[in-house]
Amino acid sequence: MLRIYNSLTRSKEVFQPVEPNRVRMYVCGMTVYDFCHLGHARMLVSFDVVQRWLRVQGYDVKYVRNITDIDDKIIRRAVERNQLMREVTSFYIDAMHADERALGVQSPDYEPRATEHVPAMLGIIAKLQENGLAYQSEDGDVNYAVRSFPDYGKLSGRSLDELRAGERVALNTAKRDPLDFVLWKSAKPEEPAESKWESPYGTGRPGWHIECSAMSKELLGLPLDIHGGGPDLKFPHHENEIAQTEGAFGGELASVWMHCGSLMVDSEKMSKSLGNFRRIRDTLAAESDLHDDHSSYTANPREAEMVRFFIVRNHYRSMQNYAPDNLLDAQHALDRLYQALANVPAEPVVVDWQHEAAQAFAQAMNDDFNTAGAVAVLFELATEANRTKSGQVSGLMRSLGAVLGLLQVDPQLYWQTSSRYLQQTQSPDESLNPDHIESLVAERTQAKLERNFARADAIRDELKAKGIELEDRPGGATQWRRA
Repeated sequence: MLRIYNSLTRSKEVFQPVEPNRVRMYVCGMTVYDFCHLGHARMLVSFDVVQRWLRVQGYDVKYVRNITDIDDKIIRRAVERNQLMREVTSFYIDAMHADERALGVQSPDYEPRATEHVPAMLGIIAKLQENGLAYQSEDGDVNYAVRSFPDYGKLSGRSLDELRAGERVALNTAKRDPLDFVLWKSAKPEEPAESKWESPYGTGRPGWHIECSAMSKELLGLPLDIHGGGPDLKFPHHENEIAQTEGAFGGELASVWMHCGSLMVDSEKMSKSLGNFRRIRDTLAAESDLHDDHSSYTANPREAEMVRFFIVRNHYRSMQNYAPDNLLDAQHALDRLYQALANVPAEPVVVDWQHEAAQAFAQAMNDDFNTAGAVAVLFELATEANRTKSGQVSGLMRSLGAVLGLLQVDPQLYWQTSSRYLQQTQSPDESLNPDHIESLVAERTQAKLERNFARADAIRDELKAKGIELEDRPGGATQWRRA
């Protein structure tokens, strides 16, 4: 039975969807005004694994991850660049999708944009007004009256007196209470026309929190089975979502709340506000692709899977520390799995969930998506494959790896791709041009046909000195890999 840690109850619970065998899952996505960083990668990969496992378990999953495409930061970026907001957001949405493809993150079933759901947001605001939970202040903003909602603070676990206005909530003397948050922002003359909508409250735009309340209800209905997001969203964003949705419609917004752990850099959370972030593309792309006017790029397959492995080998709720040494360690560990696939080519295998290793894998995943335990099973299978030379065992390892989005790169391509994270421990020739390697391999093959074994051995020794290993296969074929 699947058990999930519920941030709302602060306990691990048996998962019971509202409707048998159906899961309605909503995850708060990106505000698209800049490139995604590795902290975002952790959220994207973590919930990608969650939805993958739910589907493996036979659930009919409806997975929604939204895009925030109207926000103060987006407006500022558009003004700075003298662009339309939709030009800014379209560029960064394309960039985000390129990052997701590189990391093997599957697309959600629905990816709504906030600007497409403004009428629904206004409908919720009207209901909150009717219920005495919203008011319009002198500056034209419509605010939520936090102290009028008795359950406010139940997700974050803090009382009203302990809470402070959140990161995106500017203190405003027009509010009745500093904790009140904005539902509808009155338009300012200097703001672009495309950031303004007509409403019963005057021209303006929605607040950040109301966006997700509208999108989740419109696309999934209430209650949600799972609502998830990054660690910084628990307060104020998710707390405010609860207040809005439950204040307007009654009942509960979501049965289970999930939050992944932070990605840390020197004991501080990786974030744009702290300036300690590293973009996903900086970690995965060739330098020739790293231009701010490029929304897409070609990822290094070895390094891309290494980053995913770096994330997945840790439990999604744990804090994880980013450091080059940790990425290097992840690369070495992933290499061990691919070495087994190179040594023992995988046969196509449909997972038999009664198999002892598959059961151990499922037991780990059903324990609050314990990917660290699931990865341990992959290493046990790699050891067994190397020992028994069984293609069935390596095939099972690869099929189970697919559940985590791992081990799907062709082993030969994997080993023929260089890794910047290994260059500190390997020779400078780690980046030797593949075309040059192929030409030397072809020359060696011809030398062997001409029985010029001295030249063939010299080429092997030359490549070995440069970190390239050759393997002669039956039938005369030769494969090469980086050591």
